[in-house]
Amino acid sequence: MPYPGSRLHARIGTFRQLEIFIKFAETGSISQTAQELHLAQPSVSIQLKKLSENLEVPLVEQVGRKLYLTDVGKELYKSSLEIFDTLGRLESRLASLSGLQAGHLKLSVVTTSKYFFPHLLGPFCQRYPNIEVSFNIGNRGAMINRLRENKDDFYVFSHPPEDIEIETMEFVSNPLVVVAPTEHPLADKKSIEFSKLKDDPFIMREAGSGTRYAVEKYLMETGNTVNEKLTIESNEAIKHSVMSNLGISILSVHTLAQTSSSSFKILDVIGFPLKLQWYVVYLKNKQLSDVARTFLEFLQQEGGEIAGQLLCNSVAKGYV
Repeated sequence: MPYPGSRLHARIGTFRQLEIFIKFAETGSISQTAQELHLAQPSVSIQLKKLSENLEVPLVEQVGRKLYLTDVGKELYKSSLEIFDTLGRLESRLASLSGLQAGHLKLSVVTTSKYFFPHLLGPFCQRYPNIEVSFNIGNRGAMINRLRENKDDFYVFSHPPEDIEIETMEFVSNPLVVVAPTEHPLADKKSIEFSKLKDDPFIMREAGSGTRYAVEKYLMETGNTVNEKLTIESNEAIKHSVMSNLGISILSVHTLAQTSSSSFKILDVIGFPLKLQWYVVYLKNKQLSDVARTFLEFLQQEGGEIAGQLLCNSVAKGYV
């Protein structure tokens, strides 16, 4: 709350200007900002200029053909996120006081968890139809960046970052298995040593993904190697590549649940499945909104059971 004598709040501009500024800061593009906010490009430029004039400092600088935030612009971006975060909590509290559970829930999950996490949102959204949900999906590296910038309420990782102060809640198992074409020479063998696969063409997820992080950690700890031939940014594309006899891979069981078990073979490799966990993560000391707390309670009380049932279905199919 501004103290007497502070007039910054009178110069900061409108919430709409801050909303436009946040979107520009995230896209770095006038045209993309206009497109995503359904505005004309001149309108975006005018509002950014007005905001800068009100604050009497430059927020954007042009280097060559690209626009960049100034140091002041970067600071305003961080503060603007905090302002809208506070408004979101206020909206949630007002709704709670009136007896109506409403507000905005912001979630970001790593790519592999998209196979089960929407199954949790269905029951939650049916129970609280007035809650608006933003659901963002990306690889582990992208999610860590969002976490650092405090863009969302919760994040889902299999390998939470160790260099950020966070709260974690262990959620559900995330077994990783070795996937091969159905005609692989070792398809029917038992207790296969991983070293026997070192010459097979290996399909790896991209740098920054949680699955790649887990595979590289396993290789480093065991001293094994793989013959990496393909790098693919999609679990679905990896599955189809394996089914097309392009190589073998290591994937989460959750990615296989919607695929016929006759389309590929899970190899019986010693040490597999790799027994990992999914975690729900949020920044330490983050002020959770009432909506966020409601969702966290839902996950603690019911979410694990729902996700666990999906995993049991995979077990029944013989994936683990």
